[in-house]
Amino acid sequence: MIDRSSDLSQPVDALNESEQLKARSRYLRGGIAEGLQDPLTGAVPGDDPLLMKFHGIYQQDDRDRRADRRRRHLEPIYQFMVRMRIPGGVLDKHQWWGIAELSRRYAERGIRITTRQTVQLHGVRKPHLRALMQGLRDIGLDTIAACGDDSRGVVCGTNPFLSRAHHRVAELARVTSDRLIPKTGAYPEIWYRESAPATRSEEPVYGELYLPRKFKVGYAIPPVNDIDVYGQDLGLIAVIDNGELRGFNVCVGGGMGQLDSREDSYPRLAEEIGFIDAEEAPAFSETVMTIQRDFGDRKDRHRARFKYTLDRLGLDWFLDELAHRRGRDLEPARPRRFEHNGDRLGWQQGDDGLWHATLYIESGRLDDALRGQISGLLEQYGGRLRMTTNQNLQLTHIETHELEQLQWRLEDLGLAWRLTPDTQAAHTLSCVALPTCGLAMAEAERYTPRLLDVFQRLKGQYGLADVPITLRLTGCPNGCARPYLGEIALTGRAPGLYNLYLGGSFHGDRLARLYAGNVNEERFLELLAPLLERFAEGRDNGEHFGDFLVRRGLLDDTPVALTSF
Repeated sequence: MIDRSSDLSQPVDALNESEQLKARSRYLRGGIAEGLQDPLTGAVPGDDPLLMKFHGIYQQDDRDRRADRRRRHLEPIYQFMVRMRIPGGVLDKHQWWGIAELSRRYAERGIRITTRQTVQLHGVRKPHLRALMQGLRDIGLDTIAACGDDSRGVVCGTNPFLSRAHHRVAELARVTSDRLIPKTGAYPEIWYRESAPATRSEEPVYGELYLPRKFKVGYAIPPVNDIDVYGQDLGLIAVIDNGELRGFNVCVGGGMGQLDSREDSYPRLAEEIGFIDAEEAPAFSETVMTIQRDFGDRKDRHRARFKYTLDRLGLDWFLDELAHRRGRDLEPARPRRFEHNGDRLGWQQGDDGLWHATLYIESGRLDDALRGQISGLLEQYGGRLRMTTNQNLQLTHIETHELEQLQWRLEDLGLAWRLTPDTQAAHTLSCVALPTCGLAMAEAERYTPRLLDVFQRLKGQYGLADVPITLRLTGCPNGCARPYLGEIALTGRAPGLYNLYLGGSFHGDRLARLYAGNVNEERFLELLAPLLERFAEGRDNGEHFGDFLVRRGLLDDTPVALTSF
């Protein structure tokens, strides 16, 4: 008989501090409203910054200036990152114009497209937070559950070639997001000043403790695995027959984050477990999420992700519990095929006859000039936009008669090159890291241009300049840029030092292995050079770098032992 006891039956004071904080927060209210009014600090005091993550807001400071401020006995330069909830990354041009204007007013560090297909505004000061949130509301957007122990923004793959099916999958992603977000009245109460009393029924799905940790849901549309579906807590892989969506293969238990200091912390690939009908997907997502709600570890926060729940209790246990809650077993998974996990940049025409143009955005960063260029471009056509999980921007629903004029406009604005960027740049991801991310131990986004330059020159030495290799760079071991699915990945350990991972799959269905610890740029290039040379000489036709390394057994030894700090 299956054991259905869970940590939710434990006294709150026996759980970890984060669980206790949520329990006493009055459904995420805490003292946030009072902290916003405190004129003596640029921060929100106490534990409330942890609760603000559920509202889509991270409190940060400028780490480049932190030491100087400390020496001068000054408060850190506190600022906030605000992340929007944009299911499937879909916006209309009026929403984009609204975001651009709000960023000009309030975001000192500008706009960034994230690897979860949404937009972050960086460098927002505390006095401007409420005005920003109300401005987002006025253009039909919000930030609820963009962070925190809840269902994060639901992502959806972009496959313009299957436009009809893509439209239906994107709509299911939106419905899933709306279904899984917290319903607390704290959000409109704090940010919109709308009265909403706290009641026991305020969170009918989450309850007062919400989830043990974040929970990520993603919809993939083969043959493109742009969302890295095997890195999701719950992945739904569209099964499409003759252009019609039939349902989804389900995979569970993916997760990218880890702690280098704990041997029981690791990235994990999701496992494919069966098939569901298309219309069941939103309710099915809630069912899986509530299993994690009930059985996720609430005592050891570092072991609280869904992947650890599955490894602790077993996949057979999970399938039994899932069948119990659904009232039936899953159908067998159906055949599907992935070709790559990047974006198809440039022009594509869908099966509905409409065109899409995917523009490369380095590290997702839109500076003032690029923000203005995109806004100006949207004045020329009546289409829509979509962010991608590879930090790029897609112009969608373009009529054939608009193509020539739009191409001219792209050229006039200096944007045309973004349709066909350098091959390696198009397959590289990085996280924000320094100077604002509090978890970063090394550079990522700011180092990416140099890394691309030295890596591309190294590839060129072996005639590989035009061969795509997925490269991921993060400032810490967490998985914001999905590093453990890259063919090559660097995860930050200290300023200028990274762990080097190799051997992930170009299709996103195999984890990379730790190859060397604490390498600087010189050592990184030194280690890669002989591997690239052997790849150039011995690869099979069409073989990717990660597959070659695995096939030839070149990752069986770790050249440099990992040391801890």
